[in-house]
Amino acid sequence: MLTTQEKKKILKKFAVHEKDTGSPEVQIALLSDRIKDLTGHLKEHKKDFSSRRGLLQMINKRRRLLLYLRKKDEDRYRKIIGKVGLSK
Repeated sequence: MLTTQEKKKILKKFAVHEKDTGSPEVQIALLSDRIKDLTGHLKEHKKDFSSRRGLLQMINKRRRLLLYLRKKDEDRYRKIIGKVGLSK
């Protein structure tokens, strides 16, 4: 789970402007970090099906945000892919 300090660090790194908390870049970065944490949890707890469902929902939300960003602005899409470390 993300602590407040980790969340602030991600917001600072990916924010488009000073008070940005809802841009696609920030949302994708936060989702990616939560996905990484939950993946580690599921490797340890293989039968936690409710968490697996939540993980799939987060992955699909991130995918939709990436598709939106790719349609709107290709440069921002490429930057966020590189920063987060996704392979597309």
